[in-house]
Amino acid sequence: MAGTTSDAGKSLVTTALCRAFARRGVRVAPYKAQNMSNNSMVCADGAEIGRAQWVQALAAGAEPEAAMNPVLLKPGGDRRSHVVVMGEPAGEISSREFIGGRTHLAAAAHAAYDDLASRYDLVVAEGAGSPAEINLRAGDYVNMGLARHADIPTVVVGDIDRGGVFAAFYGTVALLEPADQALVAGFVVNKFRGDESLLAPGLRQLEDVTGRRVFGTLPWSPDVWLDSEDALDLEGRRTTAEGALRVVVIRLPRISNFTDVDALGLEPEVDVIFTADPRDIADADLVILPGTRATVSDLAWLRSRGLSRAIVRHVESGRAVFGICGGFQMLGRQVHDPEGVESGAPISVPGLDLLPVETTFAADKTLRLPRGEALGAAASGYEIHHGRITRDTGAEEFLGGARMDNVLGTMWHGSLESDALRTAVLDLAAQARGGSFTASGVSFAAAREARLDLLGDLAERHLDVDALLELAQHGAPTLPTIGPAT
Repeated sequence: MAGTTSDAGKSLVTTALCRAFARRGVRVAPYKAQNMSNNSMVCADGAEIGRAQWVQALAAGAEPEAAMNPVLLKPGGDRRSHVVVMGEPAGEISSREFIGGRTHLAAAAHAAYDDLASRYDLVVAEGAGSPAEINLRAGDYVNMGLARHADIPTVVVGDIDRGGVFAAFYGTVALLEPADQALVAGFVVNKFRGDESLLAPGLRQLEDVTGRRVFGTLPWSPDVWLDSEDALDLEGRRTTAEGALRVVVIRLPRISNFTDVDALGLEPEVDVIFTADPRDIADADLVILPGTRATVSDLAWLRSRGLSRAIVRHVESGRAVFGICGGFQMLGRQVHDPEGVESGAPISVPGLDLLPVETTFAADKTLRLPRGEALGAAASGYEIHHGRITRDTGAEEFLGGARMDNVLGTMWHGSLESDALRTAVLDLAAQARGGSFTASGVSFAAAREARLDLLGDLAERHLDVDALLELAQHGAPTLPTIGPAT
């Protein structure tokens, strides 16, 4: 599943087809050769993969595993990324290596695909960015490089809500070399609003000029929600409910695992916004400092924007702060990176001094799925970090972190997905303003499953799922070469 652009809907369509194919009794697995994202998840065996592939595995009814996302790049700066190969840390890669320096990653990715294909009836592979990024084609193993490796028929997804989708479809195919074009079998239109009869003439002409069919048009739906894989859509989850709790999430430059707050967005009495403006903290009931892939530099950014002072004033007024992983580490007294594990050079900086803890980064990464209890509620989550925490005896232990009054810090990502704990945290925030928060009855796990079913339903109603399944099982038909490649 390729796309005309990033965020065109590849992950969504891949997820929808995983659910639709699984309903037909097909043993299906998701796959993405390389994912560049700071949103990741820990599998049952301790492997780290992209969050999107983990969710796609749930949609497929498959056990998430490293082979479903064999290469994960976690940006640590504008020109370097931390590399995870088959679920384990594997050094760094720079932007200069993107054309010719990833041969070893390609080998690992293709071997993982071959392994999955040998164990499942069908593998639904998601590309990255656009296959028409011809400047990177020589080293590509994620889009047409993968398709050529395993003779995979390819469908291109386009977001019509952005405009220019017909040109994007045609141009994507036309820029490819003939051997790549031979595998591009058709298109899926995503996020259409309005009367489909108005779209039909354009789709017919697209089929005529490309010699490839349109497999369907997915409508824009306000109810579609997935654990996102990148930071393109940090818009928050707004509510108009009177008296709603106001939750402000600090939009850190290198924010990671921001899916941690998705569960708050499902609460009907909670207003969630992402911000980098200290003025937005003034009337917040709860401030969340999320995870980050660059704790030291994001802490400096926090100070440069005046956000650190606003957070301290927020705490001094008796209101609640919730720090998660890197965000929790910022709340402590000191952050040490003696070997430059995360910062790239040895450094030690003061934290916000709101919790009596210190963090020291180590080369070994912690990857685990903990369970426990806090605020009288059962909780679970997942840990992905290099930081080692030292907590003073005066602080209460809190989900692998620390608590002092209304300042909470945890090393557990995903803890707010535990319904009882989420209610307890929100009630703590409400008490600070003299109120209380009553459990809404929202089940995050049930809500996710319902959204996956919704995606499957949308695919069944609006895509030719049978034709797509036949394409996946029997390969691309003979297709014409178009555009400059001719």
